[in-house]
Amino acid sequence: MSIYRKHANTLWLGLTLAGLAGTLYFGWQLHATRVLNAQIAAGEVIKTGGQAYLQKFTAAYDQGQHGDYKHAVQTYGQALEASPPANALPHIHFNIGNNLFLSGLVRTVNEDGSFQDEARYAFSQAKIAYEQALRLQPDDQTAKFNLSLLHSVMARGMQAGSKEQSHMELSNLPIGLP
Repeated sequence: MSIYRKHANTLWLGLTLAGLAGTLYFGWQLHATRVLNAQIAAGEVIKTGGQAYLQKFTAAYDQGQHGDYKHAVQTYGQALEASPPANALPHIHFNIGNNLFLSGLVRTVNEDGSFQDEARYAFSQAKIAYEQALRLQPDDQTAKFNLSLLHSVMARGMQAGSKEQSHMELSNLPIGLP
């Protein structure tokens, strides 16, 4: 019976040590995550530590905050290529949509009030990014709101510029010698 107790105690000691090691490891991860979150909240660009996608994400966020929307979208694309975890994908697509939306809004409008072609393109790409974010996280209220806001902006200014009509009509008869 004492051999059985000795083996049981050894097993419990091993399990206790494994549990303690796991607790310490996850505590360290929690601390590292809190430090990174504090850096992100302070607006610092993550240059060392963390995952590659997080470094790209914070760099892109900083670029967007400074109005460099084109480079921010490119850097968010690089963050997508850096294999982020699945829970980060909707946030990256949402931020891509935000930067494209803002990029379209800062474009000048044509004389007739319609958007320039670059703005139309930015809006259509922002729509795709918001829809992708909603496919990945359907209950995201901010993405839904921004998408509806984008739709209202697109409805007002997306008409194509009027083109002058030629006074000459062409028939469907072939031109040239038979």
